[in-house]
Amino acid sequence: MLIRGWDRGAEEEWRRWLAAGRDFGTLAANGPDGPVLVPTHFLLDADAGEVLLHLAAANPLLAAVRADPHVTLAVTDDYAFAPGRWRGAPYTPTSYYASVQFSCTAEPVEEPAAKAALLNRQLAHFQPERPADRVEPGNAYWAQLTGVRGLRLTVRAVRAKFKYDDKKPVELQGAIAGRLAERHAATGNPQDAGAREQLLRRMALRAGAAERSSD
Repeated sequence: MLIRGWDRGAEEEWRRWLAAGRDFGTLAANGPDGPVLVPTHFLLDADAGEVLLHLAAANPLLAAVRADPHVTLAVTDDYAFAPGRWRGAPYTPTSYYASVQFSCTAEPVEEPAAKAALLNRQLAHFQPERPADRVEPGNAYWAQLTGVRGLRLTVRAVRAKFKYDDKKPVELQGAIAGRLAERHAATGNPQDAGAREQLLRRMALRAGAAERSSD
């Protein structure tokens, strides 16, 4: 992923963005016959530097991980197409999006108690309103453990990109935010609203940085 200086996301920025409910991404591994990609929910523990998830035991990504434990988890959201006529000369269209990519080392989790602990952490995150739904010896969930494998991803590097025309004048960014609002009102596309929110947030960051530098 190419990241220009003006698109780079700070750690606090990407952490906040993911914590706002973005816990579904694409996990990629290097299989013997080429890349293997799996859409999946995940649980990020940013402070511990790890990601937890589980897959069906038959998932081909597990074989790829055993051959090469280096994997990438990518999360992308708040994307929108920006027509060239919105952006001024030379009127080149572009894509707006936010994307965070984790380069990780994957470790399969296969021992029953360890799998149960991993799954219970996921359950506590994804369905906290159901604390009784936990994997415990002898219950129905425990009986299904043989059909799944856990994965613990140790994060080695994080690359974050927030591509919202930060290289353009702030006035033009503001006009584009208005265009996104108009298109969202006309189509109801939630991604236009998400992209507009990120664009305005980045504008505010730029304004704050400029104000601090002038003090």
